[in-house]
Amino acid sequence: MSERCHDLAHLGHVEMLTDKFEESLDFFTRVYGLKLSALEGYSAYLRAWDDYEFHTLKLTRSESTGVAHIGYRAESPQALDRRVKAIEASGYSVHGWTEGDLGHGPAFRFEDPFGHVFEIYYETRWYEAPEADRPALKNVASAFTGAAPRRIDHLNLLASDVSEFRRFMETCLGSRVTEYIQLDNGRLGGCWFTVNNKTYDLACTEEHGGGHGRFHHVTYATDQREDILRAADVFLENGVHIETGPHKHAIQGTFFLYVWEPAGNRVELANAGARLNLAPDWKPICWTEADRKKGQAWGLKTIETFHTHGTPPVKKEV
Repeated sequence: MSERCHDLAHLGHVEMLTDKFEESLDFFTRVYGLKLSALEGYSAYLRAWDDYEFHTLKLTRSESTGVAHIGYRAESPQALDRRVKAIEASGYSVHGWTEGDLGHGPAFRFEDPFGHVFEIYYETRWYEAPEADRPALKNVASAFTGAAPRRIDHLNLLASDVSEFRRFMETCLGSRVTEYIQLDNGRLGGCWFTVNNKTYDLACTEEHGGGHGRFHHVTYATDQREDILRAADVFLENGVHIETGPHKHAIQGTFFLYVWEPAGNRVELANAGARLNLAPDWKPICWTEADRKKGQAWGLKTIETFHTHGTPPVKKEV
């Protein structure tokens, strides 16, 4: 058994592309309930009320949709250096160092075999709440209103070869697998990864739409299921497309609600409960194809678009 890697602290942020910037920004702030830290250039920097960093979602104006990059924060400058050396020796595509942005310092960028760009960084900007947003409790980052989600939780990417993506995550990020789907044809249908004691911070599932480097969804966590039920009513009142849920996943046990923001990117609210993965010798849970055909935890069959819809959309030949 290989020793666990502790070089990365947590998922830091996701940069999402939108071709309907104003509508997407209105959704994420007014409807979904994230807080705007700053607007600069073509991007909005957003965070949930208990995210300690300056931003966890960077929303960028674009001619397309999907994900531009995924950021992880390292445990220390030394840990960042170790990861950079491991990535440079891995044989995977390396972009090199960037200066960072409003939310963090220098970052090292690299790419998986399917076109998703990752970066790791250590120097970060802690959110400092202005007077109007200062929380009553000193141990949270800012005040909250309504049913706003508490923190960023995870994201899901699509890949044509989940086994190869698994090798990438284990080699470059030092991630470990907590649960996976084993298909009858021998392929991996999905893998759930973690770099800390959360049960997962990133999932990868098989691409069924013929796309490359596509994005499935980003998820923010709520304190309780009631927050998600109330959010469903908020989405209904605001004409948001509710794709599936509220319901409970069999894999990982999260209570979920999936919607599409105005540009078509899929966004989830989830309540993972108290599940943590503290075992140093955790044995990944295998879900078979027969298991998955039973549907979600309480028998709800997964809607077809959940398997086929991703961003950016795949252009069909005429």
